Amino acid sequence: MSQVITYDAPTGAKLRDDFSVHVRSLGGEWQNISVYEVRVDMHNVRESSMAYFDMQGEVEVAVKYLGSDLKEAVIRPVSSNLTFEVSDDTIKFSLNHPIKLSIECNGDRFGNLHLFANPLEKEVPVPSSTEVRLIRPGIHRVPDLLHDLPGTLYFLPGLHYIEETILPIPAGKTVYLAGGAVLVGSLVCESVQDVTIRGRGMIYLSDFHRFSAFRGIRIVHSKHISVEGITVIDPPHYSIFIGESSNISISNFKAFSSRGWSDGIDMMASNHITIEDVFMRNSDDCIAIYGSRWNFRGSTSNITVRNSTLWADVAHPVMIGIHGDHDFNGDIIENLCFENIDILEHHEPQPNYWGAMAINSGDNNTVRDVIFRNIRIETIEVGQIFDIRVVHNQDYNPEPGRRVENVLLSDIHYLGSATNPSRIHGFDDQRIVNGITIKNLHIGMEKITQRDHPALDINSYVQNIKLL
Repeated sequence: MSQVITYDAPTGAKLRDDFSVHVRSLGGEWQNISVYEVRVDMHNVRESSMAYFDMQGEVEVAVKYLGSDLKEAVIRPVSSNLTFEVSDDTIKFSLNHPIKLSIECNGDRFGNLHLFANPLEKEVPVPSSTEVRLIRPGIHRVPDLLHDLPGTLYFLPGLHYIEETILPIPAGKTVYLAGGAVLVGSLVCESVQDVTIRGRGMIYLSDFHRFSAFRGIRIVHSKHISVEGITVIDPPHYSIFIGESSNISISNFKAFSSRGWSDGIDMMASNHITIEDVFMRNSDDCIAIYGSRWNFRGSTSNITVRNSTLWADVAHPVMIGIHGDHDFNGDIIENLCFENIDILEHHEPQPNYWGAMAINSGDNNTVRDVIFRNIRIETIEVGQIFDIRVVHNQDYNPEPGRRVENVLLSDIHYLGSATNPSRIHGFDDQRIVNGITIKNLHIGMEKITQRDHPALDINSYVQNIKLL
């Protein structure tokens, strides 16, 4: 059965007029999709476009470019293999499953349209239920929201402002952001468990100063937390921050940022985290995995990131290992898996922060048992494919890392033809990199099979490397 659900933007939301977007189910009427403004790229902040809808079955999409004459169009990720037609500045195509796309006209990757076709929600809270508190648009005080709170706090479509900016979520509760809801504020899970944050709405933080350091969602000293379906727009700091927490599930999450330190999803001293079907376009690391930092203490393990799209306008799509407990022999960061990932961009002017996939073991850390499998890298403006090092980063590390061991890079495809050599460096004869397997690494049409290939930079403190 073909079905489409659309959501009108609330009055007062920041919208764009570079594109008009329409969608319909098979045999249905065309429905207009609201197009929101999202800011990207901290090096040269620009306004881009974003639109979303829910779907099931096969649907048709029409995107009209409202800029100058449309000379060419690209839909990425390339792996989507979408066929489309262009006529009268309109791009038409069909979708038969939910997907997250970048539609780029006349080579413009910054004034592009991010189009998110979400799956239909499996279960929407019943507004009339006694277990649901409906929140109408307006300015909300936290005590009023949380007083005698039933199971679900349901933000209706419209603009919502948290007077105190931060909304702490009690244990066992659900925060539901309906499609068309825009929440100006930050959601916090602190020392709680069994919390769900979901819906099709947005958290909007563009108007807060960078040094306010608000995150979209903050999860600390908590467990059994689920985040699904929502979008975070331009947080001053991380989109989702996870500290000393466990059993965290993040799915169908989207985020944009345009400021320094505005990483996507960062985790410290945490374990058992699953990240799936996310789209991250950030002006710092998209996904970062650390040991101890600040007041979050402990090792990190059992992290899975899969079926996702990462776009780093600045820094790394993936960064692992730089922070740990340097005073007490470091941390163990282990059992990490990245699988079926599209990397649309890696752009970093500073060579010490290169690497679309970066393992930089610092602070006496050991990073081990890491898998990168089925990774497709489309663009590297400045950077390199991977960077596996034991480091002593003068900006962040009082002590160098201890070692990196047992890393598999399998079926890695960089679509470009040249980039800076990927590094595999130990620090000295005691702080080494040991046990690296590289299988089916392709740069353009070339398969890299030799250790001394110009695309690789391997120093003398590396042991047991295999290229297959």
